[in-house]
Amino acid sequence: MSSLSKSMFHEGHRELQDRFDGRRMADALEKHRRFSEFREQDVAFIEGAEFFFIATAHMQSVDCSFRGGAPGFVRVTGPTRLEWADYDGNSMYRSLGNALKSPRIGLLFIEYGAQPKRLRVNGNCTLVDGPTKEGHKMTVRVDADEIFPNCPRYIPDLTKAAASSFIPDETGASAKPEWKNAEDLRDALPEKDPHRQ
Repeated sequence: MSSLSKSMFHEGHRELQDRFDGRRMADALEKHRRFSEFREQDVAFIEGAEFFFIATAHMQSVDCSFRGGAPGFVRVTGPTRLEWADYDGNSMYRSLGNALKSPRIGLLFIEYGAQPKRLRVNGNCTLVDGPTKEGHKMTVRVDADEIFPNCPRYIPDLTKAAASSFIPDETGASAKPEWKNAEDLRDALPEKDPHRQ
């Protein structure tokens, strides 16, 4: 049972709930399925995840992105806190640049398969400068204030193949993505990019 007092719905949500007779269900879900702290099953799900989706916005800049890694790359470090190391990317920093200016963030964890799962985590994001022990530039910390499992209906049962070869190993090293070899981009790689050579 959630001990949260502030509603997760604003007037736009309410307008559509009322238009389609959804307010009672929305209120019931908020009352019984929104949690103020991670439950044991949430911790297991998050720390076993190989990927999640992240949504951020600042003014007109909106971004929805994918984050992936070996199971355990996201760690639950407190009753309402989770963290992950920021892996090497394309240097645009669209998600984290938005979060730097507007710390509200939404995370969506999904497990595909015969018994799919979905968990939403909303909260405030802080960027903690590194390097991490694996050599990553920074750690992303999220203090959650809305934790709620979401209906897994419509999630397809995908057959799992191999993990990505680009997931960094314990030293932080990873395979070089082909786009970093592109003639029009390779000279623009950051000086400390591990694939600059």
